[in-house]
Amino acid sequence: MAVTTQISNDEKTITIKVDGRFDFTHQKEFRDAYRDHNSPGLTFYVEMSGTEYMDSSALGMLLLLKEHADNCNGKVILKTPSEAIKKILDMANFNQQFDIQ
Repeated sequence: MAVTTQISNDEKTITIKVDGRFDFTHQKEFRDAYRDHNSPGLTFYVEMSGTEYMDSSALGMLLLLKEHADNCNGKVILKTPSEAIKKILDMANFNQQFDIQ
């Protein structure tokens, strides 16, 4: 898996792109993508169009990101998951906790 981070020019939006497998082996890489960004009102986009697989630890990592965003009055938006990934998110009721676009 590859995790890349992009920061908007106004530094209000952090986009974390997850390509390949999203599992426990990449916990540190994913956490490092957001942990130093804690300005009030940030929006974290998790770009999932290239995510091929995710397991329960990935769901936990998303919840930790949401907790981080909540602590800085921000929000998390999960962007463009494939149908297979969307099914996993729906089964975990993430559609009730996250904005999935």
